[in-house]
Amino acid sequence: MNPYFLAVDIGASSGRHMLGHLEKGRLVLEEIYRFENGMKQTKEGLCWDIPALFQEIKTGIRRCGELGKIPVSMGIDTWAVDYVLLDEQDRILGDTFGYRDGRTEGMDEEVYRLIPEKELYQRTGIQKQIFNTVFQLMAVKKTHPEYLEQARTFLMLPDYFHFLLTGEKRSEYTNATSTQLVNAETKDWDDEIISRLGYPREMFLPLSQPGTLVGTFTKEIEDEVGFSCQVVLPATHDTASAVMAVPCQEDHCLYISSGTWSLMGTENKKAICTEESRQKNFTNEGGYDFRYRYLKNIMGLWMIQSVRHEEKDQYSFAQLCEMADECSDFPSRVLVNAPEFLAPESMTEAVCRYCEKTGQRVPETTGELAAVIYQSLAKCYGETVGEIEQLTGEHYDTIHIVGGGANAGYLNRLTAMQAGRRVLAGPSEATAIGNLMAQMIGKGEFEGLMQARACVAESFPICEYTKG
Repeated sequence: MNPYFLAVDIGASSGRHMLGHLEKGRLVLEEIYRFENGMKQTKEGLCWDIPALFQEIKTGIRRCGELGKIPVSMGIDTWAVDYVLLDEQDRILGDTFGYRDGRTEGMDEEVYRLIPEKELYQRTGIQKQIFNTVFQLMAVKKTHPEYLEQARTFLMLPDYFHFLLTGEKRSEYTNATSTQLVNAETKDWDDEIISRLGYPREMFLPLSQPGTLVGTFTKEIEDEVGFSCQVVLPATHDTASAVMAVPCQEDHCLYISSGTWSLMGTENKKAICTEESRQKNFTNEGGYDFRYRYLKNIMGLWMIQSVRHEEKDQYSFAQLCEMADECSDFPSRVLVNAPEFLAPESMTEAVCRYCEKTGQRVPETTGELAAVIYQSLAKCYGETVGEIEQLTGEHYDTIHIVGGGANAGYLNRLTAMQAGRRVLAGPSEATAIGNLMAQMIGKGEFEGLMQARACVAESFPICEYTKG
């Protein structure tokens, strides 16, 4: 029997434990545990429940032992930008805020007083998002400077969970780049930026690459879950893992990692940190093997997820697609990246208000609302294709869609029409697959990224949508 590998993939709304192994040259996935996640409103703001998340991680690991399918290694990926500060006793300082919390409002101005926006982009290549870690740390500096004084270690959330499992601290490269504190040229922490912003340099650990061994379970964890195994760094930023799983053998391919966010872009060997790139809000996030994920963050399925929750989850996403299809002629469109859609009290009301203030028809039914969102997303994808081609000088015939959005057939069909490109959708579990790929390459199951991607193309169904 070929060895098992475990990917723990934690998103903003849910997490899952996926076992993977090779069988007759194909990658076989098995979901063994799933749990809910979400930011909790506390008196301080929108926060993550870190102890509860770690308990879920351990419960899923224990499940492997109960099934008799013990992995040789495991790794954890999550969303980007969020972090913990640890004191000298490795205790978390303050609350663990979520990226949708409003405390970073105005922190961009505070940062830009110390380092201009243009210079920050030229040095890091990372697009401005008000929730970037660079702004989150400025909020700490303004409200709780004592935390920065007491901090001995800065860890992104997957790195912290790996530490809890092994007792070993590693800072993984791909996720670290989302902080806007890593230099795009040196691929290391930018000491000048950190110094000028007044953040303690000593709390930032050396950066490690995906495939790096973190360690093995501590005796306490081994006793709790019933076995021990190695913990190996995947690309801990979930998008970096998802992009690894894009089943493309070309050096230049176009992808959308489609989930709560839609991350649309390509892979480059060099960062593009031009002023034009900054103005169009493209980012150069770190990827596997030092590839740059040159992409734009688009609001994504968060909008339709929010509407679904407001409708008491009575409709499946497939039903919402069908309802939108029936209302395809509804004419109104919204700018999906407008700030009012980031964390509204009601997404339904936010979309309706936007349509009203822009002089468009206001959606009255769930189907009309879904049509506005899906059509607007596809329009944004189509426009972004043109921007990517202009900025890279490359032409792309095909868009690969991976992640949960690969199952949204209606949206994929709209995307092909709006972009005028062939769309290949799948695999849907791209993030977990990419997590497994990094571990398996490290263990010699694959010779490298391209061989692993070829295996993905053979292992999972890919749906094609034509532009006609």
